[in-house]
Amino acid sequence: MTVSGYLAVDSGGSGLRIAVGVPGREPSARRETREPVRTGARGIDPGHLMSRLVPAARALADRAGVDELGTAVVGAAGFATLGDALRAELPGALARELGVRTVALVADAVTAYAGALGPRPGAVVAAGTGLIAIGTDLTAWRRADGWGHLLGDCGSGAWIGRAGLEAALRAHDGRDGASAPLLACAEEQYGPVRGLPGLLYPRPDRAAVLASFAPGVAACAAHDPVAADILRTAARHIADSAAAVCPADGAPEVAFTGGLSKMGDPLLVPVREELARRLPHARQVPAEGDPLHGSVRIATDLAAGRLTLPGEPSMLYVINGAAD
Repeated sequence: MTVSGYLAVDSGGSGLRIAVGVPGREPSARRETREPVRTGARGIDPGHLMSRLVPAARALADRAGVDELGTAVVGAAGFATLGDALRAELPGALARELGVRTVALVADAVTAYAGALGPRPGAVVAAGTGLIAIGTDLTAWRRADGWGHLLGDCGSGAWIGRAGLEAALRAHDGRDGASAPLLACAEEQYGPVRGLPGLLYPRPDRAAVLASFAPGVAACAAHDPVAADILRTAARHIADSAAAVCPADGAPEVAFTGGLSKMGDPLLVPVREELARRLPHARQVPAEGDPLHGSVRIATDLAAGRLTLPGEPSMLYVINGAAD
């Protein structure tokens, strides 16, 4: 008897996370790679993605006892704006290399949503180094922010870290808005702050360097009003983005997920308060799972013919008969 399974992928800034399983069961084989998929002039590089994905998918299928991968869901960071080449090439490549018949290409915000809430109306704020909010009434998607650390990502790890370092530099200079505790924390982490421009500006991963200081801001918040105010302002930005995408009617749910959700009470308490103030009709719930869990959910629902999340070319793009 042929065992038909699914392939679920979460492609993000830290690499690929891959799961293979059979619908109706927990994923039985998982693997993680540490090399992110390249982007270039054509956007996300489908050839590079396939070179990393195919060997892992075959090995996981063997380990899981899966004979064929009928369904594949690929959640990719940047898909909404950089996914043209994936839409054009990945379904055919997955069909040729792995025999996949049904493919869903999905923005990482949608896999975060599916992992956190599943097929229910509401809003999810995914906040780590960056920040994006996504919401749906199950007829269409709405997104807010996600514009990167130079143009947005307000309330993200990079935003909090940059605000904390600015307050540290103000203390170094003797300007208003200064924080001596944040200055001490910054110098402990990075060395003398006069070296920060040289450390930060040439780096291609500037957002990650900024975000690495966010835990320092949280650590200072209990005894430093400047740090506490930074986190309160971040919470307002998070609630603003959630309010921009949350359905106005009914009883939607709202969840906060991503790396910042692990920062603890210094951030989570003001986030809960601001969400309650901005969205009194929404019920705050803990995220049920992460983006890979969301890819698995979409894959199992797609295989069973019960996917109810809305399809849009830049958010959730389903191709049936990819192997034909």
